[in-house]
Amino acid sequence: MNRSWPILLLLLLAAPAAVQAQSGSGDGFDYKINASDTNTITITSYIGNGTVVNVPTNINGLTVTSIGAGGAYNSIFPSENSVTSVSIPGSVTSFAEYAFYGGSLLTSLTLPESLTSIGQASFLDCSDLTNVTIPGSVTNLGLGAFVSCSSLTSVTIPRSVGSITNDVFEDCNRLTNVTIANGITNILENAFAGCLLLASITIPGSVTSIGEDAFSSCASLTSIFFGSNAPTVDPSLFDYAGPVTVYYLANTTGWSNTLANRPTVLWNPTIQTSDGSFGVQSNQFGFNIAGTTNIPIVVEACANLASPFWSPLESITLTNGSLYFSDPQWTNFTGRFYRISPP
Repeated sequence: MNRSWPILLLLLLAAPAAVQAQSGSGDGFDYKINASDTNTITITSYIGNGTVVNVPTNINGLTVTSIGAGGAYNSIFPSENSVTSVSIPGSVTSFAEYAFYGGSLLTSLTLPESLTSIGQASFLDCSDLTNVTIPGSVTNLGLGAFVSCSSLTSVTIPRSVGSITNDVFEDCNRLTNVTIANGITNILENAFAGCLLLASITIPGSVTSIGEDAFSSCASLTSIFFGSNAPTVDPSLFDYAGPVTVYYLANTTGWSNTLANRPTVLWNPTIQTSDGSFGVQSNQFGFNIAGTTNIPIVVEACANLASPFWSPLESITLTNGSLYFSDPQWTNFTGRFYRISPP
């Protein structure tokens, strides 16, 4: 029996060393070694004192693949921090839940094309963050990922996420510009609730359902444009929102006079090319636009279709169902192409 003691003693002495090998620090960060691949690490906290943070690809010879310890309110930032900018390397594939929670001075964030997962509430209360382009590599956009990012004005959502999840931009009360890629199929409950300054949004043709309160309390919302057949929606969709008018395209189906108790209107503007208005008149190039009375439109132009950049020229309301548009700048271009889009 006594012969077992030396073996037991060796095990007890070895145990602390094994635990210590699972974590470390360097380059201003604490980290833990990933159990699935011991050559990679997850950053668990920022221990530096700089305001501009560049996350390295490698720390102590180990590759950084994820950020955030996970768990409720477990941010990589200390409770008092002055970080304004974070650059993420191309080795990172995931952010844990609450990873950047409380980064209240964070204004700039670079997200790499390697990123596939943004965890629940990853950017909760990042109140100075102004714009976000979610890369097309992201397939998981966690619940409430950007809740209460109160300075966020612009966001681009790629088709790769599939669905816009619950509460994801709730209470982003300065959000005015939302781009949703075609390929998104569902917008879930409270997704944009409380976005007080959101006045207009275009929903791509791929969206088939929108959950309850998705645009509730969007006090400035006046127009929503659908590129599809009528989606399945919850009656609470626009609760406490602004005076929303719903616009839909010709040759789509399922539309009635209202959607979630808001009026629907056919959006059908067309450039008239055969009524004699199309061409140069009074030394200006122009054309008539016809469509449903009082629909809002934007006329855009592009100089090169091979590398298209469409710039807005004029926002117009078809007050009487038609309007003549002219372009005083047309002579400044060797070629000029026009299109009509929602505001």
